[in-house]
Amino acid sequence: MSSADRTRLNTFAETPLDRCGEYRANAEWMAAQCALPAARWLAFDSEGRAPVRDNRLCLLEAGKFEPDAPANFLGCLDCAPLYALREPVAQTLFPEARWLDLRTAAAEIERRDAGLFAYARGLANWQDATRHCAYCGAAVLLIDGGHRASCIGCGRLHFPRTDAAIIVIVEQGDACLLGRQSLWKPKQYSTLAGFVEPGESLADAVRREVREETGIEVIDCDFHSSQPWPFPASLMLGFTATAAGRDIRLADGELEDARWFTAHDIVDGLRDGSLRVSTPLSISYRLIEHWLRTRAGLELDALTGAR
Repeated sequence: MSSADRTRLNTFAETPLDRCGEYRANAEWMAAQCALPAARWLAFDSEGRAPVRDNRLCLLEAGKFEPDAPANFLGCLDCAPLYALREPVAQTLFPEARWLDLRTAAAEIERRDAGLFAYARGLANWQDATRHCAYCGAAVLLIDGGHRASCIGCGRLHFPRTDAAIIVIVEQGDACLLGRQSLWKPKQYSTLAGFVEPGESLADAVRREVREETGIEVIDCDFHSSQPWPFPASLMLGFTATAAGRDIRLADGELEDARWFTAHDIVDGLRDGSLRVSTPLSISYRLIEHWLRTRAGLELDALTGAR
């Protein structure tokens, strides 16, 4: 399986719409799209929750809804323009729907809807955090369908922020390296992760993060897949890696514990409750799943009960 195919399996990574980025600055084209009868709007309440019914996102339809508030242009889905309202709406607009946050909804709704929800929330997260120009401090004006912010003072453009972070499953012989932070649920272990620093390649970020957190030296790594993670603005870049040895030395204080787990350790721990792994929504789960399948022919979903 290619990295592109593995990426498509990650939650939030499937967004089947055409983003139409080349048209966002075309005011005439944008106005025409908004006026189309096929236009749809994704709505949120004041807490960022979206309406869900029958495992699908509920969308507001043109003709049944006249938007009087700004909206972000997400793109075209099946040739129909799709928007996300920037102002909250009353839940009474969808009396039969359940209003769910992104994490909750992602476990229930169809994959492409989860990707759309994540896209809309990620864009909104950036807009909420970008009210003033980072250069002169003046207010900014959202343009290009909400994908740019123009400073009304100095005229500089600001673009949506994405924070690149590596996440890696490290193996040595018949075991993989997992760690846990003190704030996590009891007995939960996960793959190692950290943000990429300025001027750093992804491979160097993998080596540095693993060494800083556990003292383990990585001698080789390969790209596995990627995942948008809008909590609030990360792009997770997943890797598999090989370590030179197993001498763990917790160094930077980020981890409470780190251990080497064989496939049997993971199987036994999940079965007897002495081990938890990350949610199936996360790329960490997919990295552990990949390692178990390729190294031991085991299916993580069968062990955790995930579907």
